[in-house]
Parts: sequence; C-alpha cells; structure tokens
Amino acid sequence: AIPILLYAPFESGGVMVMMGLLITLIFVAIALLASVLTRDKAKGIGISIMLWFYFTLIFDGIVLFLLFQFMDYPMEKPMLIVSALNPIDLARVLILLKLDISALMGATSAVFKDFFGSYWGMSLAVSILLLWAFIPLWLSLRRFNRRDL
Repeated sequence: AIPILLYAPFESGGVMVMMGLLITLIFVAIALLASVLTRDKAKGIGISIMLWFYFTLIFDGIVLFLLFQFMDYPMEKPMLIVSALNPIDLARVLILLKLDISALMGATSAVFKDFFGSYWGMSLAVSILLLWAFIPLWLSLRRFNRRDL
C-alpha cells in the first residue's frame, strides 16, 4: 500500500488500498466460514480455494456466457445486480471508475458510471462489500460458538 499511496493521487490510491483491504477481509471471512463448516482441515482449505477460484475466474465466465446468450436484450441494469453478487467484480468496477478509465469496462460503462459514480452508488457498493465481509464472519463466529469443543 505504501507505493500506491506515495505515487498515486490521494483519492484513487485510497480507493485502491481500501478495496484491497476489503477484498482481503472478505476472503478471510469466507475462508473462516469454510474452515468452521468442515471438520477436515484439507477439505476446508479445498473449499476456500475453490470459492476463491469461483469468484475470480468462473463467475466472470458465466457472466460473459449469459451476456452473449442475451445479447439482443438490454442487459445493463441486470449487470448492476450481477456485479453485486461478486465482491471482486464490485471492487474492480469501483477502482476503474475512480481511475477514470471506465472505457475499459465495455458497453456497460455508462450505466456503471451513472450508478456507481455518484456518492450514493459508491456508498451502496462499499456497504455491499462490507456485507460480503461481515455476513460470513458472523455466520462463522455463530457456528464456532455453538460447536462443542
């Protein structure tokens, strides 16, 4: 985070650091939930890695497949909802909007810029990311406290 804060402008660098910290917190919470749900350590690690793999690669492939299948229909508004279902995509959209390179997002960049570019949209996206962090953490703590050790 130090090079980003030294060489990037304050607003875009701060957003990049904040998104990196949120994504780290989200996947630690998901890994904690996976480890609490299973008794076997190897199975818990495997579930955590598969969930990370799903959110980083497979989810985007499924979204692209659906976009190509429904190419004739307006898919901009459903893409707002779909982007909230993946914390990595949501953080990526926020970073791209703050870096002012939203042209890299393709056809839906105008809708994303209109929605997530405002203060309300940015605060909604950050609150969704916080929910992505706190719901698995809360579920795992609840399950851990109920477990008979």
